[in-house]
Amino acid sequence: MNRFLTLLSAVALTAIGMNAQILRTTCGQGEIEGELHNGYALYKAIPYAEPPVGKLRWHAPVKKAAWKGVYKASNWGDRPMQANDPNQGGNSLPMSEDCLYLSVSTPAKDPSERLPVFVNIHGGGFFTGSYSGTQDSFVNNGIVYCSIAYRLGSFGFMAHPEAAKESERGIAGNYGMMDQIMALQWIHDNIAQFGGDPEQVTICGESAGGISVSILCASPLCKGLFQRAICESGGNFLPIRTADVSVCGSAQDMDYAQGLGLAFQKKLGCKNLKQMRKLSAEEIQAKTEYNMYWPLVDGYVITGDTYEAYLKGDYNDVDLIVGYNSDEGSLFVHGMGMDAYRHMMETNFPADKAGFEKAFPATNDGEALQALRDVFRDVAFGWPSLAWATLQTKTGKRPVYFYYFDQLSENTIMRGTRGATHVAEMPFIYGFNFGGNMSEVDTHMAQIMERYWINFIKTGNPNSEALPYWSVFKPDSSTVMHMKEGFYLAPAPNRMQDDFLENYFARMRKEYKK
Repeated sequence: MNRFLTLLSAVALTAIGMNAQILRTTCGQGEIEGELHNGYALYKAIPYAEPPVGKLRWHAPVKKAAWKGVYKASNWGDRPMQANDPNQGGNSLPMSEDCLYLSVSTPAKDPSERLPVFVNIHGGGFFTGSYSGTQDSFVNNGIVYCSIAYRLGSFGFMAHPEAAKESERGIAGNYGMMDQIMALQWIHDNIAQFGGDPEQVTICGESAGGISVSILCASPLCKGLFQRAICESGGNFLPIRTADVSVCGSAQDMDYAQGLGLAFQKKLGCKNLKQMRKLSAEEIQAKTEYNMYWPLVDGYVITGDTYEAYLKGDYNDVDLIVGYNSDEGSLFVHGMGMDAYRHMMETNFPADKAGFEKAFPATNDGEALQALRDVFRDVAFGWPSLAWATLQTKTGKRPVYFYYFDQLSENTIMRGTRGATHVAEMPFIYGFNFGGNMSEVDTHMAQIMERYWINFIKTGNPNSEALPYWSVFKPDSSTVMHMKEGFYLAPAPNRMQDDFLENYFARMRKEYKK
């Protein structure tokens, strides 16, 4: 008995020692210590860049310098400056400009394990959001989970002519995107010390996070930083935005973006960028408008029109899951009728009103509301998703898996919609609870969807035994995974609307080149 107890003690000490090894490791900046969380090691706030304050406000991120001693990553970092948004996970955290952190959750007991890595890029319209939180289901399945913070709103995306003159590349804006890239570079360089495999990295995002994933997949700065990508309701494939009446949600033209920067300077009552940097972060945030500051074409992070880059095969060809939800627009479009419908048609689609009315028909206020919701769905999410899947299938070599989520569930933040609203898929993959109940069918679907994501992160293929088979996407064939009361393969939905937008956006691109 004594020998048996001695053996158990030795095993326990060995396990503790292995845990202790992974709870303290070394990264490029020095020694770092995490904490034990639900049986795995969690590093809550790893600074990957210097705080973007003072002269570093509206400046490309600067790599974090080495530190002395052991850095303790046991508290979540402040979330970026933003408007309060209770739908974002970090709402209880304080806000500050000192926000460039990432987290690492690792189940590895030894740095040599080389586990697959998942990197979460949060959504929130490039205006709100937090990197805080964990994903136990992934970590418990042998995946290293990372989440990154990046600058938002005017702090992350305002372009100003004086900032461009300061830059050695003559560019301004896209600071939030450069933050993301620096975080991915840090993960690539350091994740092996946490038991992760830098050659098995999956980036994932929803909404603005999904648009970010799309931008990163097209950016030459990201070559080799990840091998797989998941985009939920996003995509940067719309024509470049040149004016306020252009299609909203697309990458901005540099001249247009710098004009917004000068207008913001005037709004702040400042004479120049130097004065703007002297204002408090709170003063700037108070006057930052939603949906005004966005990624832009700077020739560096975003080199041009993403659609055309994919036509040429000029992108990071990686394994891809992409898709969207059936009633995305119901989260954003409310209380609108025929007047709003006509205004949308005349201001955004003046060159083909007849085509617009055929694709999105409406004869009364009720039909107009749903038509406008469908316009939002297809312009912001549906058409970019289909364009991405189609173009990569034609010009790339890596597989694409396309989904369409249409499950009506109580556990969403919108009730009484025609279909699945924006973010409605997230409880089914990540276990989020928006205040409703999951039915028996919902629960079963969630188990399958989570397993699809885990399989893809590990292998680049969502399929495994006992799961409904998910085909690689092929245009104009029954290869889209429709998720409604179960799973079945069918053609891409909403094709009439997407075909109209494909032709309309083609004309817009021709106009931009003139």
